[in-house]
Amino acid sequence: MDDPRYTKKNYTPLQAKLKAENYCAYQERAQQELRDKLYEWGMHSDDAENIIAELITENFLNEERFAIAYASGKFRIKGWGKVKIRQHLKLKKIPEKLIKNAINTINSEEYEDKINHLIDLKTNGEKKPYNLKLKSKIYNYLSAKGYESDIILEKIHKDS
Repeated sequence: MDDPRYTKKNYTPLQAKLKAENYCAYQERAQQELRDKLYEWGMHSDDAENIIAELITENFLNEERFAIAYASGKFRIKGWGKVKIRQHLKLKKIPEKLIKNAINTINSEEYEDKINHLIDLKTNGEKKPYNLKLKSKIYNYLSAKGYESDIILEKIHKDS
């Protein structure tokens, strides 16, 4: 397979570091994302870890900043709940302390408003009390979005 589209370019550690700087400057990254990318670029474990350490020192890579930006973006743009955000940050190997901090940055009033907005979308403005089928539909939808069961249940059973 000599097709250039399929040949993987291997970089020197210096080339990889410069490329990694650009990669991190474009948007916040988790260490694991960068590590995977460095391996993809042909870096060996020691070189990858050295580059990661340098980028942390130079503040190109900051997991706390990443976790906060990730939580905020997924909540505001995708409408994700705290459960789903937590799961995805864990998959990115973010430490639990940073996950807690990131989730705590989500404004509780905005969170409440987002849930109410999503419920309105699913009910087409239908007023409470909701029938059982609609309650189930709302519960499944919000649960898949990553909202907490107790909050969902409180919202759909209140006033019914």
